Amino acid sequence: MKKRVNPELAANLELFQDLVLRPENLPFIRKNSAQTRPPAVVDDALSLTDEIINGPDNQPLPLRIYRPKYSSETLPVLLWIHGGGYILGSIDEDDELCMNFAKEAECVVVSVEYRLAPEHPYPAPIEDCYAALKWIADSADSLQIDSTRIGVAGASAGGGLTAALTLLARDRNYPSLCFQMPLYPMIDDRNTTPSTNEIKEGFVWNQKSNDAGWRMYLGDLYGTDAIPSYAAPARETVYSHLPYTYTCVGQLDPFRSETLTYVTKLAEAGVDVEFHLYPGAYHGFEGINPDAELSIRAKDEYILAVKNGFKRSLKIEV
Repeated sequence: MKKRVNPELAANLELFQDLVLRPENLPFIRKNSAQTRPPAVVDDALSLTDEIINGPDNQPLPLRIYRPKYSSETLPVLLWIHGGGYILGSIDEDDELCMNFAKEAECVVVSVEYRLAPEHPYPAPIEDCYAALKWIADSADSLQIDSTRIGVAGASAGGGLTAALTLLARDRNYPSLCFQMPLYPMIDDRNTTPSTNEIKEGFVWNQKSNDAGWRMYLGDLYGTDAIPSYAAPARETVYSHLPYTYTCVGQLDPFRSETLTYVTKLAEAGVDVEFHLYPGAYHGFEGINPDAELSIRAKDEYILAVKNGFKRSLKIEV
């Protein structure tokens, strides 16, 4: 498999060793990740503010809001959901990407610090994300955002939560979403697809780490037939009435097969969808190799997808 990796992406892949993902190890992994992360440099053209809202069960829910400084217009808004296998990650990891979305796509970006498993298994993370989404829609006037142009996006587990949240918003009839962007989403708890069977170890995220993440996220539901599609969106049976979707995945990503199936089901349900498959690319390649040609192209396509998602929602009178 390593012979198939894009040469630009190969060197940094060797720096990653498989993590031992057990509940007792997670505090150290999270702390180490936070300590090694360089501080964000805030773009002068943007304002960055942290806010805490009332989340589910009256728990505080932190948000980070990115806004173009020099725009007095009512702007579209993107809810961003970070990745981390449902057990790792934080809003601090995606500052640069969120700033790029805000600046280049001319939108407000709200990033949500949802609770993590195993301390907070399903449904806590998805309900946190729904609380953030509902707060955005309810606060349209004070945020100066256009409530008819709300998008949701995230990568990996954040992509899984994006897909789940889109289903939840549809089924709860609020709020209305104009597009979703679940990037290489973690959506199938069964972990038995052709691509997960191909990638059993290494490659940043694999069948073994995927099993650990799902076990901790699902808790007592793991391995049962009672897993709802709001937890694992690959289990959904009705894909109609979902918004325009952009997604992508690397060909050497364990989520390749589930993403291909998801795209097919969306398309067959009449949902407009754009999909990119990157040969030679493994899980999270664009964040690990930010200066590689393929990574730059992928991130440019993310921004273009956000622009197009908001543009499609504009009602143009003839």
